[in-house]
Amino acid sequence: MTPFAAIGATALFLLYAWLGGAIIASALSRRKGYGERIGLASGLLVPVVGALVWLVWPARPDSVWRVRGPLGRGGKTVAEARAEAHSDAAPGKGE
Repeated sequence: MTPFAAIGATALFLLYAWLGGAIIASALSRRKGYGERIGLASGLLVPVVGALVWLVWPARPDSVWRVRGPLGRGGKTVAEARAEAHSDAAPGKGE
């Protein structure tokens, strides 16, 4: 009975690692502007590697990752930063 208990604890920790990798990959892909579904799928298919892939994957230009930074620093909201970036890019428009 003891070997089954040891296997059960190991399986539980592996399950936590698998789900944790999927959560991290989902959060990173959302911040980088690709949506949660693709990150969740990559995190579930390749658990630990999926999160590492999203760390090096390039962010989209209008993503939260580019506007507020990797850790979310900055005093402006994402909407304010995007509006400011679009108004600087096209002067004279919208007046």
